[in-house]
Amino acid sequence: MRCVLPMALLLAAGGASAQESQRCVLDDAGAGTVRAVTNAPDLLLTDGREIRLAGIEIAETGAVALRGLVQNSGIMLKRIPADTDRHGRLPAFAYRAGAVQSVQHELLTAGHARVAARVGDRRCAAELLAAEASARNAGIGLWAQPAYRPRRAGDPATVLGDRGRLTLVEGHVISVRESGGTIYVNFGRRWSEDFTATLLRRNERSFAAAGLNVKSLSGRQVRVRGVVEERGGPWIELNRPEQVEILD
Repeated sequence: MRCVLPMALLLAAGGASAQESQRCVLDDAGAGTVRAVTNAPDLLLTDGREIRLAGIEIAETGAVALRGLVQNSGIMLKRIPADTDRHGRLPAFAYRAGAVQSVQHELLTAGHARVAARVGDRRCAAELLAAEASARNAGIGLWAQPAYRPRRAGDPATVLGDRGRLTLVEGHVISVRESGGTIYVNFGRRWSEDFTATLLRRNERSFAAAGLNVKSLSGRQVRVRGVVEERGGPWIELNRPEQVEILD
C-alpha cells in the first residue's frame, strides 16, 4: 500500500495534476518498536531489523534528540520504492504514533540534522530541504555553529578545510564544461584552485529526468551539497539531482 505526502516545496508550478506529479510517494514498510539508536541515524528494532533513517545526516547533538523521540517507542515505517542499502539496512521514513510529519522532518526543523547528499527521490528531497531551510534561516540547532554553515564557493581555501565532510557550498556558476566523460560545473576561473562540482556524463540523464538541466546552471546562483574532496582545488561529485539547489 502506498501513501502520498504533500510537498512543502513544489519543483514546478501547475494545476492539480502537475502538483500530484511532484508529490513524494512512499510505500508502507510496516511498523516496529525501537530498541536502540545504534549509530544515528541507524535504529535497531525489537524484531531485529536495522533501520537507516533515509535522507538525513544527524549532528552529534542530534543523536540525543533522536533517542528522545523514538527510544522504546513504536514507529510506522514508509520507504521510497525500490530504495536499497548495500549494508542490509532498510532506508525508511519513520513516523511516531499520531505524527503527521516524519522523524526526519522533526529533526531537520529543530536543527538537529541536515539533508544528506542522497535522499533517493528529488520530490521527497524537496520536503526535507524545506524543513532544513526553516532551521537554517532561523539559525537554530547545528546552524548556530560556524562549522555547519554553508561555505562560499569564492573561498576555496575554507571549502577545502571541510575535506572528507558533508558540506553545503553556495556560489555563482561561472561556466559548465564537458571534457571526456565528465561535466564540470565551475565556480571560478582558476580550474586548478577554485571550487568545482563534477558530474559523470552518463548520469546526466537522471538529472534531466528530475527536471534539472545541469548545463543550464551557468550564470545561476547555486547551492550544492556533498562530501568535499581535493583535486587541485576543492570539488564535490554530483551523483544525485537532490544535491543541487538553484537559489535564484
